[in-house]
Amino acid sequence: MTESPRLLIRRIQPGDLDAMMAVYGDPIAMQYVDDGLPIGEADCRRWIDVTLQNYGTRGYGMFAVERLDTQDVVGFCGLVHPGGQSVPELKYAYLQSAWGLGYATEAAIRLLEYGRTVHGMTRVIATTSPDNAASHRVLVKAGMHDIGVQVEGNGERIQVFEWS
Repeated sequence: MTESPRLLIRRIQPGDLDAMMAVYGDPIAMQYVDDGLPIGEADCRRWIDVTLQNYGTRGYGMFAVERLDTQDVVGFCGLVHPGGQSVPELKYAYLQSAWGLGYATEAAIRLLEYGRTVHGMTRVIATTSPDNAASHRVLVKAGMHDIGVQVEGNGERIQVFEWS
């Protein structure tokens, strides 16, 4: 789909199930994602199916992030519309072994550019836990601006970032 200097960002395929489970099944990697709990094989399979549908409907969704030099999947990053929201949202999760190497920032920068040039996006948001300082740094380095903490209907606090 698109490349950055060190990464291939490509459409997810059914064969990515093991790589997806390695990321989303890791309780430490998932501590700031959704309810903070890892997800299992059945949920990963459903996620792949939904992602394939999103490609057909929108032309984009979540993508596998592969190192160009090894072809190893190190994580997942994408532009999605959780709960049907109108504004695209940048989401990502990576293997712990890929943390701190700049992959998340590199992929985020490339995806924002892809969204702008290929899909005409003029605004993208990202939401994180207010405690997730590492993701805050990634988003700022990718060119997003912190617009503050928002309290959801269920009382959950989220930090919102915006790119436009």
